[in-house]
Amino acid sequence: MKTLGSGEWGVVLVGADRKVPLPTPHSLITILLLVALPTTVAGQARPTYQQQMQDNQRRLEDIKRERSEVEQELSRLRTQAHSLTDEISNIEQQKQSTNRIVNELDRQITGLGTQIDQITVDLLIAQDALLEKRAVLERRLVDIYKRGSLYSWQVLLAAESFGDLLSRYKYLYLVSLQDRLLNNDMQKLRDRVARQRQLLVDSRETLGRRRLERTDELGRYVTLEQARETSLRETRRNARQAEQRLSRLERDERTLNDRVEALERARREAESRGAAPTTGSITTADLGGLDWPVEGAIIYPFGTTVGPNNTRIPRHGIGIRAAVGTAVRAVAPGTVSLSGSLGLYLTSVLIDHGGGYYTVYAYLNDATVRQGDRVVRGQVIGHVGGESSDEGAHLHFEIRGQGGIALDPGNWLRPLSARSARPSTPR
Repeated sequence: MKTLGSGEWGVVLVGADRKVPLPTPHSLITILLLVALPTTVAGQARPTYQQQMQDNQRRLEDIKRERSEVEQELSRLRTQAHSLTDEISNIEQQKQSTNRIVNELDRQITGLGTQIDQITVDLLIAQDALLEKRAVLERRLVDIYKRGSLYSWQVLLAAESFGDLLSRYKYLYLVSLQDRLLNNDMQKLRDRVARQRQLLVDSRETLGRRRLERTDELGRYVTLEQARETSLRETRRNARQAEQRLSRLERDERTLNDRVEALERARREAESRGAAPTTGSITTADLGGLDWPVEGAIIYPFGTTVGPNNTRIPRHGIGIRAAVGTAVRAVAPGTVSLSGSLGLYLTSVLIDHGGGYYTVYAYLNDATVRQGDRVVRGQVIGHVGGESSDEGAHLHFEIRGQGGIALDPGNWLRPLSARSARPSTPR
């Protein structure tokens, strides 16, 4: 038996005229590399794709979770008193989160496009390799069919010596090994093609979803921008209304101050002419002891308070919540100096208690006393109104001291716990 080299394959001469191809070591290495290559490429491609999808999804979920927290904060704001400025700030945060989501989707869409191109190339390469292997397998099957089922026995029985028999047996073993490797290659290539096709389908579906999400996010962004513009317009309108209301309140406050100052001038002029100073029905001895003009909770305290949209409202008295029509009583004896409409204060009553002390009862539904009337402690002077005001039905109550200075009624009225302990009897 003689062996002749022939390219990638050796040729074994069996007998005088039978030539059988024998794989060389180089060809066996090539076969092993082809077997290992699909496994290696497929093993790397799928985890990489899955990891990218997981990372992309996690980034989107993190940004959406941040936006969801901001949306919950906006819902909380809308269930309680708040400034429109806070609402606008919240909408701006939502816009920023939506902007980040759109940019993240753009990045993922670009990455998916590149990935689909690469998967398509890998799929074409795998399909070409599969076609080549199939062609080789088909030729091999034709050869096996032509040689018949007894070919292996014929090769072995034609051996001229024991060494020739071993060579022929080795040849048959290598041929069968080549056939098994070829069959394994075919199976792995088929699996690789199936995986690549599934990756391509998944990538295209993900790309479609990302494009839909991007469209939805752009719509959300437009909606947020419209909400922001609406809130801005409302804020500007409310600011103008607040400025107008404050201007009217200042004007009404000046009217009230002018009336108190006129009374104070008259009192001081009388004293300068030698008239004996009169002792007022309210003195510092009444600190913490005056009866409440009406029973109810305080809805705004004395001093400057913050209204809607951070509007600063000066309060020269306190607001006491009470139902419309509730009787309002004088906290001390005195003379009615004003009874009638006072602008935004609506129907109001001003009582001069002598000694430079005055009390104001505003936001009345009606007044039951007239200017010049003498009243006693606990006498009904009107009824609660103010239902159309921003605070709803309530009584605005002020105490003015000498010189017209506004005093905090909270220091003069009886503590809440003692309201019911002391009867309101005239004195």
